[in-house]
Order: sequence, then C-alpha cells, then structure tokens
Amino acid sequence: MNTIPTTFNESKTSYTAVGGTVRNGDSGLSAIILNRGGRYLRRSVFKECEKAAFDYVISVEGPRESYDVEELSIRFPFVKFLLLKEKITLGEEINLAVSELKSPLFFILWNDTRLLQSGGVHRIAERLFSNSPSAASERLCTVPTLQNSRFETLPSLIAPAFFRNSLKTIPFSPVKEGLPTLYPFDGIGIYDREKFIRLGGFDETIKAPYWQMMDFGFRAHLWGEEIRSTQLIKVVFDAELPPQDVTNAPGYKRFYLKNLLPVFRGDSAYIPFRRFPSYLFRSGESPMAAWEDFTEARTWVQTNRFRFHCDARKVTELWEPVEP
Repeated sequence: MNTIPTTFNESKTSYTAVGGTVRNGDSGLSAIILNRGGRYLRRSVFKECEKAAFDYVISVEGPRESYDVEELSIRFPFVKFLLLKEKITLGEEINLAVSELKSPLFFILWNDTRLLQSGGVHRIAERLFSNSPSAASERLCTVPTLQNSRFETLPSLIAPAFFRNSLKTIPFSPVKEGLPTLYPFDGIGIYDREKFIRLGGFDETIKAPYWQMMDFGFRAHLWGEEIRSTQLIKVVFDAELPPQDVTNAPGYKRFYLKNLLPVFRGDSAYIPFRRFPSYLFRSGESPMAAWEDFTEARTWVQTNRFRFHCDARKVTELWEPVEP
C-alpha cells in the first residue's frame, strides 16, 4: 500500500503548463475546468468563463494530442493549460490545478457543464456572501444546485448514516439553502483554497474516484470543516453522468482506515489496537499485510490527532435532518 500523504500535493506528476499570463477579473475567484472527454466546443467553454469574469482559468488536459492549445492560449490568455504526460486520478488533477492557482477561491467545473448564473462571478460572490457572510465565507466548500440537461434538479447532496454497523450514503435533492453534504458531487463546488490545502486536498493514493471523494468529504467533517449547498447558484450537465463505481474497490480500505476506525476522546483521535480484528476481517488480506496497513494508518492518525474534532459515529449522529 502506498504511504498515506501527510502534506498537500505530494504527487510528482509530469506535465507542461501553457498560457495563463493575463488576469481576466478581480473577484478573487478562479475556475478549474476538468475534461471528461467527448466532443465539446472548447472555445465556447472558455468564452463562457471569459464572460463570467473568472480571474484565471486552469484547464486540465489529458495525455493526448492537444493540437489547438497554442491557438487557444493566444485567444484566451487568462487560461492556463496543464498538459499531462500520463493519466492520473481525478483528485490528482484537482490538487495539481490548485497548486497552480493563487486565487483565494476556486470553482471546479467540467467541460460538459454550464454555469447558469447571470451577472457572472461578481453576482456569485454577491449572492453567497451578502446574504450570509459569516457562514459562506467560513466554509471549505459551497456546492451549487446541479441539474440535468432537462433542467431537473439532481439528488446531488449526500448524507451519511450507519446501518447495522455499516456506513451507508443517502442521496437527496436540495430543498432549502445551506444544507450540509458529505462531499461535493463530481467535485463540483466553490472551494476556499487555503482551507483545501490545509486539509491536504485529495488523497492521491486512492485511485477510485468515489472513494477519493468520500475520503475527502469525511476527513473534512472529521476535522471540523463545512461543505454546504446553495440554491442560489445552478450548474447544468449537458450530457448524462457516467455511473459511479461504489463497490468496495481497493480505495475503500484506505477510506475505512483513515475515517471509520479512529476514535475521538478528549481533544484528539487515535485508532485502538482492538480495532485490528475488524479491519483484518474486512480487508481480505493476509494478517501480515493487514497489520502493515493498520499500523501505517495508526501512525497517520497519531500525526494528525489534534486536527480531529470528532469521529465517524459523531458525524452521522449530529448530521442535520433533511426537512422539506
């Protein structure tokens, strides 16, 4: 098992950066555009970002021939293209893009999404912070309302619950302003860059996107950060979303070790030795391999013990009930 990251963006991803020399706005909010593939008009995506007046835009390009990057970088000098040398995980892409940004806030979008927001970035800031400045400005992430191509609201908010000692997630649609969610669905949201980096970003050693998101969101709540929704900002998907793989892939074991095994007592967290048999049973590994993973996780929790504000049970027990 790869070593659990202890600092932000420990990945040594090989890439080339092109463009991004001119500032397009002065709101303090930039955009990160992730590319899902497919035949999307990239020029239209960047025109929309230009019109919205994002300060800068980071476009993460997969390891393929990007024949039009030079032309686009001249037409849109506020866009920085990150040309990857090899395929990396979703979390690695986001961490890499964040490391290239200087704006205090960033908005993660995809090339097949559209921001339904008249007035652009300044209107977003006005809606978020003028109505509830103390709440929105102190969040790790604010997630918009997500809609499909028919403008139907998607059940993109996630609530955690334990059922017979197993963690379950319950998707639901936003019914009022400021509801909590376990993680930003598909990564889409407005993030506080400083809080994101302090949290450590996404665990790049978890390869499955679903468990990478689960780990990020659960760690955020365990460490006292807030991820909440807003109905004031809407994002629509132009295409159907690919299905999420929620099976207990290898990433689940790391998620389980880091988020479900720690116990919070007093003012810190730790993993008791008595929890090893439970992990051994779930891991399906040999006792020696399971013990190696278990002791590594105990060391990681020990290092970060004072950053915990609660444990997994308390997160689910205190979760705000959803009322229509």
